[in-house]
Amino acid sequence: MFIFVDMKINTSLVLSTYNWPEALELVLKSIANQTTLPDEVLIADDGSKVETKKLIDAIKMDFPVPIKHIWHEDNGNRKAIIMNKAIAQASSDYIISIDGDVILHPNFVADHLMLVEKNVYLYGSRVTIKESKLSDLFTSKNINFNIFSKGIKKRGRTLHLPFLAKNQKKHPNYSSKMRGCNFSFWKEDFIKVNGYNEEFSGWGREDSELVLRMHNAGIEAKRLKFAGIVYHIYHHEQSKSFLDRNDKIQLRTINEKLKFAEKGINQYI
Repeated sequence: MFIFVDMKINTSLVLSTYNWPEALELVLKSIANQTTLPDEVLIADDGSKVETKKLIDAIKMDFPVPIKHIWHEDNGNRKAIIMNKAIAQASSDYIISIDGDVILHPNFVADHLMLVEKNVYLYGSRVTIKESKLSDLFTSKNINFNIFSKGIKKRGRTLHLPFLAKNQKKHPNYSSKMRGCNFSFWKEDFIKVNGYNEEFSGWGREDSELVLRMHNAGIEAKRLKFAGIVYHIYHHEQSKSFLDRNDKIQLRTINEKLKFAEKGINQYI
């Protein structure tokens, strides 16, 4: 069953961040520039230093919607834990999840809400801002990009065509195109599978394992194509030293068709 955008859906936008206030400033600027604002922004901070807190405290004074800063001490990459803590504090029925290194198209939130459907999560792709563009990006603080912009790649993903986006069909199986930086879902569905699996640490697989459990629980997926556009700010890859371990956790979810994380969001709600 579709829920149309003219029906009010309370929305929390949740973004994960770690020690990159220059990028976070642009992300927040692009959120404030949305044609449809979320009802609140929750910043899931995986242990950033004081510079990030100072930035958030300054920005939230004039921000058009409330900002909540959820922080825990830095003990390595613990995205699964901080995301659970943040989403537990979300006051809305619907969650839009992004990373703290993506600049949003002005219609990003509106696009997610346009395609909302019960018992379905949405996932989108990303355009890449090249490394060579970073100095100019952080100097100019530009948040406006399009297919003709310099310093980007994967230009086809810049096309905003809502009439084509509406043609995307939901599907019952996981897609390798799913990315946690552009992802939305009902909070009740997230709680149903107990949120992120906190067995994960280090980089990799926490997002895909979450949606695999969603599929095992009967929640379907729909791709955001020609809508829900984000521009990913280039950064060096994180260490993949935990990837083998994380792959084994995900493989267990696949083989045993798990629906519920033993250690998840239920600790915080």
